[in-house]
Amino acid sequence: MNDLEQLLKDGVEKNTPDEIKKDKVFDYKNKDEIEFKLTKELVEKLNLKSWFQNYKKEALVSTAGIRGPQNILYPHDTRFPINTIGITLATLAKALVLKEKYKDKKLVKLVGSEVRYNSKIYLDLIARIQAAQGIKTLAPENRETIPIWLASFLAFKLDLVGAEYITSSHGISVKNATKDLNNQGSQFLPDESMEFVNKMEEILDEVDKKGFYSIKFSSSNDSLIDEEYMKKINNGIDLYVEYLKSTVATENILNKIRNFDKKIVIDSVGGAAYRTLSKILAELNIEKTYTWLNIEEDPFFHSIGKDIKNGSFYDWSLDITVTGKNDKNETYFPVINSLHYEEKLKDYPVGTVSLITDPDHDRLSVVQIEDIKNEDEVKKAGVDYAKLDDNRILCIFSANQAFLMIMDFVKDELKKAGVFDNHKRFMVKTTASSKSWDEWAKNNNVEVINTPVGFKEIANVVKKVEYQIEKGIKDITVSDIFNNEIHLGSSPRMIFGGEESGGMIIGSNEIIESNAKRKALSMREKSATEAIIAASGLISSIDIPLYKHLENVYKNNNIIAKFDVRDDIAYYNESEPDIDKLKKTKLEGEAKRTKNDVFYLALAIGLFENKLTLENVKEILSSTFKELDFSNLLAVKFVGDGTYLDFKDKFIEIRPSGTDAKTKAYAGGSNKEVLASYSKTLGNYSGDLNETYLKYLSKEFVNNSKETSYEIYLKYALKDADKRQFSIPEYDF
Repeated sequence: MNDLEQLLKDGVEKNTPDEIKKDKVFDYKNKDEIEFKLTKELVEKLNLKSWFQNYKKEALVSTAGIRGPQNILYPHDTRFPINTIGITLATLAKALVLKEKYKDKKLVKLVGSEVRYNSKIYLDLIARIQAAQGIKTLAPENRETIPIWLASFLAFKLDLVGAEYITSSHGISVKNATKDLNNQGSQFLPDESMEFVNKMEEILDEVDKKGFYSIKFSSSNDSLIDEEYMKKINNGIDLYVEYLKSTVATENILNKIRNFDKKIVIDSVGGAAYRTLSKILAELNIEKTYTWLNIEEDPFFHSIGKDIKNGSFYDWSLDITVTGKNDKNETYFPVINSLHYEEKLKDYPVGTVSLITDPDHDRLSVVQIEDIKNEDEVKKAGVDYAKLDDNRILCIFSANQAFLMIMDFVKDELKKAGVFDNHKRFMVKTTASSKSWDEWAKNNNVEVINTPVGFKEIANVVKKVEYQIEKGIKDITVSDIFNNEIHLGSSPRMIFGGEESGGMIIGSNEIIESNAKRKALSMREKSATEAIIAASGLISSIDIPLYKHLENVYKNNNIIAKFDVRDDIAYYNESEPDIDKLKKTKLEGEAKRTKNDVFYLALAIGLFENKLTLENVKEILSSTFKELDFSNLLAVKFVGDGTYLDFKDKFIEIRPSGTDAKTKAYAGGSNKEVLASYSKTLGNYSGDLNETYLKYLSKEFVNNSKETSYEIYLKYALKDADKRQFSIPEYDF
């Protein structure tokens, strides 16, 4: 254990009361069959009703699982959102919902995790509760780590009723979550989450009425917890390799990678990606092209993203694009600094690319070593960079930039294979992602479907398209979150699905089938393995630096909106070890976040309901932000989880985080300095309503806008819904 991790654990130990240290509530480390009685007295003692209300609130808005901090040393601590008791209640509720939905059927789920603190404890509890309810649970051999996309893929491919995956993606080390995956391998939409959340409420109500509720756990080695089948199918790796060959791992791309005469670095942050990805690369016979960093599994993530700030432990998360200010008030990249590439890549030549993935291996970041002599050219291309040493810089490509190059590469490969024009091509992207993607699509006759943030939203659109294909509809039509009708013909194929935060998938040129012959155009969860193979194919195809290639993509595709900016405004320190202080500051932060959010949201709802005109909105914004120009504002729209301001030459999106007390401000357009000015100003605004605002909209309307937005979102999500019914197949395991 290094000094930083010790500092974190010392803070946790110091701030955990003795009574919590001594009382585990029930012995979750006991591997035998046990029964736990949740009594009325325990519910009161643990403050479970208050915990549940917060959990329910997260379930309504969460973009990627119901996430939160945990006590990394005492996981039964119900002062934290994620804990053994909460996991127990949620797992039982999900099991009961499935049993009601599929009465007298054999139910099979999968459970998996990455490397976060307490993940193996949570995995064990989930498997044992499901087994006690008669649900067969597939677990990786020796309950080892697997990536989120593999759990998702197997839920679809094996026709399971769903999967549970324990992760908090690229979030800070003390966070964890369960990502609930349905029978398609998609993350739950809010209506799916509310089914089991309502069941949790029923359990707590029964405790109130009867005084207790008995919860059974099977033994940890119960026959319904099956590691043997996963061993038999090599943890699903062989099946996934077969799938990859139908999408991005074509022989042409694989041969480019095999013949590449340089090394590509894979940085397996947290270590969990290595276990699966190294085997996949070997099966594809491309493993010799790569070298690795951080292959050991570590819940502290090798100290990456960790820091000391104002004398206390601080976690920047694993997002390499996060910026901070140093003692000289200069902007820097704290996560990049913590990778220590100045030392680890000191013997690698200029031009070396490092592909960085996160603990659950679903996101990809791309960086490249460049000669410091080209610093001005890199800056002109709009690519961020950090100094490595006196002779070299590290180009840091945003996902917006990296994925633009990848989708262009995939398009070229399809054209070379002579199959691009065989189908109408479409892309699914989140509104917060780059406008350059829309411009690229227009130039290449690719339809674009914009969704709210979150990969479950992308999967939801793909399923709507698949449903219409199976119905034989000749003019397949899908509505995007902007309320545009997108026409896709009769046999479309997805060329790309992705979001600016680093997640992407490539669609298949052929229909993908599950074991029970269910059909799909793509998988349901973002995959850094797909991204790594596509990026490697791109890297091995060009003989110029990536920043120059990016400029060529802009030029060849008539792209004007070359620049993107994102501001993350955090209203509290989520690394705070004192949970009472953490809760207080988070609650205060959420109020600030919401006030900022509804300022813009109410304008969008007001326009939607014809309560005001665009000229009224311009007047309100101009009177509030006198330093900014709103004369060429074209529209203000609610986009499912945020407000999108569409200008003639740019866009600004203000979005409250679905999992934290943060505001995210995105901007895209042709002038980076202008974008930064708008995103910083609008993102940091207090949300105060001035006289001009109140001249057009009442405080009551503003306060009700959040509730109205939920109704609008739900109507969008359910429109053209995938109505295919899932039938439990005859399993051979």
